[in-house]
Amino acid sequence: MNFSRHRHRIVLGPPALALLVAAAGCSSADGSASAVVPSVDAKIAKLCRNLDEALPSEVDGLNRRDPEPASALTAGWGNPAIILRCGVARPEKMSDPEADGVEVDGVGWLLEKRDDGAFRFTTTLRKAYLEVTIPAKRTGDGMAPLVDLAPAIKKAIPEGIAD
Repeated sequence: MNFSRHRHRIVLGPPALALLVAAAGCSSADGSASAVVPSVDAKIAKLCRNLDEALPSEVDGLNRRDPEPASALTAGWGNPAIILRCGVARPEKMSDPEADGVEVDGVGWLLEKRDDGAFRFTTTLRKAYLEVTIPAKRTGDGMAPLVDLAPAIKKAIPEGIAD
């Protein structure tokens, strides 16, 4: 990933890593993305609905194209899609003191490179865990998608520790 184009600060260690979860968007045969919809309680569902309303229509120059099945807990941009899932479970990797973290425009993220070359980011220190998967074909713009998502996340998901 090209990390030089956008303002970000690398933060390593347990305090910076408070979140991430597995999931994924993958392309189906017809070119539309799919994503597993997280199971959440009413409190997290409300935060996720607020986020869905605040999300930008464009991320990294890509138009919003939500994955299937339709849900306020998932969003997508482009094809192959950058996928956001709201309300994911806390990733085990967050307990790893060697895990990598980044801060992008005031939002902390756990960073994981997947075997297929994609990157998965999970928010840290927010009342709900959000996961953003950037497919390998879209990693050339580095942190641009996270820069575009930061204002909506800061507006809709309060800082704190998710239950």
